[in-house]
Amino acid sequence: MQLATWNVNSLTVRLPQVLDWLQANSVDVLVLQETKTIDEKFPREAIEATGYHVSFLGQKTYNGVALLSRTPAANVVKNIPGFEDPMARVITGTVNDVRVIGAYFPNGEAPGSEKFAYKMRWLDALRDWLRSELAQHPKLVLMGDFNITVDDRDVWDPVALKDTIHCTVEERTHFQALIDLGTHDAFRLLEQAGKLYSWWDYREMAFRRNRGLRIDHILVSDALKASVQACVIDKAPRKNERPSDHAPVVVTLS
Repeated sequence: MQLATWNVNSLTVRLPQVLDWLQANSVDVLVLQETKTIDEKFPREAIEATGYHVSFLGQKTYNGVALLSRTPAANVVKNIPGFEDPMARVITGTVNDVRVIGAYFPNGEAPGSEKFAYKMRWLDALRDWLRSELAQHPKLVLMGDFNITVDDRDVWDPVALKDTIHCTVEERTHFQALIDLGTHDAFRLLEQAGKLYSWWDYREMAFRRNRGLRIDHILVSDALKASVQACVIDKAPRKNERPSDHAPVVVTLS
């Protein structure tokens, strides 16, 4: 079973790239973030024509998430239950007995800002809900754009970016709290080369110079840890014309 996550930074702009990628990479599940489209304009027919079922939660201009799967997702939940939030950030469903949570974590803007405080509240709510989801669904995968680096290996210049957004102690503490619930960073379960990132700024030729961050993650539950066979960042779509600033991340489970 292969599951993937990709922040497409506008599905309207990137739909042909997503369809091409799915044709070349026949994953069982793909979660998308920053679709940036309302539900009424979501390209359901184009995606279903490729053989995928789709659930989605949209929002005009910002955010937006979707869950694409070869078999229909069951028990679909949108956003974090019990957490009042006007933003479209989370889509959840069960696919082939695996509970899949696709999430677009808040950016946070800057430490000390109002948006950073919202990010901390959102992460608290996610952790509390994830605890209950793990209790009900031992086989669980949480994946998406976390907007958090795990440690300095995930940062092209950890000295210059120390304590900036995505790299703060507070954010990394929240990431660790998700791990402490009984999940594992699939990418780090395997031996990986250095300087591997999933996001690169559009400016200053960051991609060409590999000045990136690893902020797109796949967490697997204890019950799935032993089944992780591979976890890779697919940089190829970042080389497209008008690409997303993120690359897909793919995990393979036995």
